[in-house]
Amino acid sequence: MALADPAPRTTSDDAVPEASRKASFGEYVRAYVALSKPRVIELLLITTIPVMFVAAGGVPPLWTAVYTLLFGTMSAASANAMNCYIDRDIDREMRRTRQRPGAMALVTPRGALVYGLILAIGSTVGFALLVNLLSAALSVFAIAFYIFVYTLLLKRRTAQNVVWGGIAGCMPVLIGWSAVTNSLDWAPFVLFLVVFFWTPPHTWTLAMRYKEDYAQAKVPMLPVVASDRRVLLECVLYSWATVVVSLIFWPVAGTTWFYGAVATALGALLIVQAHRLLQRSRAGVSGAQLKTMGFFHLSNAYLALLFVAVTVDPLLAGLLG
Repeated sequence: MALADPAPRTTSDDAVPEASRKASFGEYVRAYVALSKPRVIELLLITTIPVMFVAAGGVPPLWTAVYTLLFGTMSAASANAMNCYIDRDIDREMRRTRQRPGAMALVTPRGALVYGLILAIGSTVGFALLVNLLSAALSVFAIAFYIFVYTLLLKRRTAQNVVWGGIAGCMPVLIGWSAVTNSLDWAPFVLFLVVFFWTPPHTWTLAMRYKEDYAQAKVPMLPVVASDRRVLLECVLYSWATVVVSLIFWPVAGTTWFYGAVATALGALLIVQAHRLLQRSRAGVSGAQLKTMGFFHLSNAYLALLFVAVTVDPLLAGLLG
């Protein structure tokens, strides 16, 4: 995201600067799309789709998959929009977030809140009527947890914010499974834990790159309140936990050798890179020279490829069977 100067503050939360009143319709549409944080939604969908294949033992019912992805997208967008509404003050303070619509007043606070609430209601009703009540309940829990527990309670108060706040980002796994089976089982909870343990090192290595931003906004991310060595040590531990749990999925879900081989190879790569970062820190390397964004991008690829293996494995099992 390109950097920009802070948007001018207004005297009222709902006041709209002259510049935003002159915005075109297309600019408003793009602003509301940006308010939904589409790149975050992409990551959530990466974990929703594969678990539906496992739950179905192959290709899930088409319309169940379509409705789950549609209402899951709306659910995540609603949480993201309301997060932008709540965090618009600190978004103005951080270089990484200054161009968010709420920070730039391209969308009024009231507009962001109403947009988020409409999406939340729409996704809940859609899940309840066209998928099932369990998926609807899990979706409501995810939205509420992200807003009330992470954004309002944890984010500005504790360095463990992304550890426990990450639970909301794990919920698509359970929603995808329940959409197909109308129940829950051990397999989706294991994948839930994969995402849970994966989230802190993924987020902290990004936060190390933007540590000054978080410090200026007074958000106590772990890299702000702890040394690089402490942060990277925890990244190593969480990476190990991620890989161990990913391998537990192998026997729990009854996957084939294919998933086991992919999970082992990807896990080895993730752990090696985490240890390399820690070793560089212990050798005295700090700041931008640590190149933590390399691990951040690797962790994205790790999760995506692991869940591709989750998708392919039941299809492969069907062919071999």
